[in-house]
Amino acid sequence: MNIAVCVKQIPDPATPYQLDAENHWVIRPEDQVLDDTDRSGVEIALQLAEATEGTVTLFSMSPSGSLQGIRQALAMGADRAVIVDDPSLKGADALTTARVLAAAMEKEGFDLVVAGTESTDGYSGVMPQMMSQILDVPCLSFARKVEAVDGAVSIERQTADGYDVVTAPVPALVTVTAGIEPRYPTFKGIMQAKSKPVTTFTAADLGVGNVQAQTIRSVEPVASRAAGEIIEDDGEGHVKIVELLEQVKVV
Repeated sequence: MNIAVCVKQIPDPATPYQLDAENHWVIRPEDQVLDDTDRSGVEIALQLAEATEGTVTLFSMSPSGSLQGIRQALAMGADRAVIVDDPSLKGADALTTARVLAAAMEKEGFDLVVAGTESTDGYSGVMPQMMSQILDVPCLSFARKVEAVDGAVSIERQTADGYDVVTAPVPALVTVTAGIEPRYPTFKGIMQAKSKPVTTFTAADLGVGNVQAQTIRSVEPVASRAAGEIIEDDGEGHVKIVELLEQVKVV
């Protein structure tokens, strides 16, 4: 099985970053890390590849930089990576991202696409579904477990009450939850990642035009958190707490 995994390089969340003054877009440093939500997707893809004697190819649309985040995913065990790096894609919206990644996957070929539910620097949560529509394949979302059986893929779809079993023929697209525990790269994997192939495309290489950028009208700092109210329990403290919870419509 040829498994394609969507991954994203993002600025290290532990490091302060800046926005450009004109468009309020994030100024991306050379060194970026693998989005934590994508580690679960890479893990599922590796498990499926091991079960089916398949391959895992990473697909990412971002400035290549030092490829630190991509190398992190390769170190986990992925076979190769395809990067779409094009200045014209700066600030691209979710639909453009879906179009670009879908074009790259169609060019390289795939049996199954694996993606996280959303990125931690965008939180749109719609890109995988858009991509499944463009690729004309079924989308199985919020998977906590994935299995490949007899030319099909079966998942346990996480719900509020437990899970549903959902099955579809391949090719298909699966989004996975963050509850899947990813493996840690071994020293051998880290060393091998340095020599694994990385292919770079531009939007023109993929025949993608009419790039749409996001428009961010303004950005404001988050308001400082106000001090909490201290309630001294005189035996009726629980009543006051319930009243406060009712005021904010929690209970």
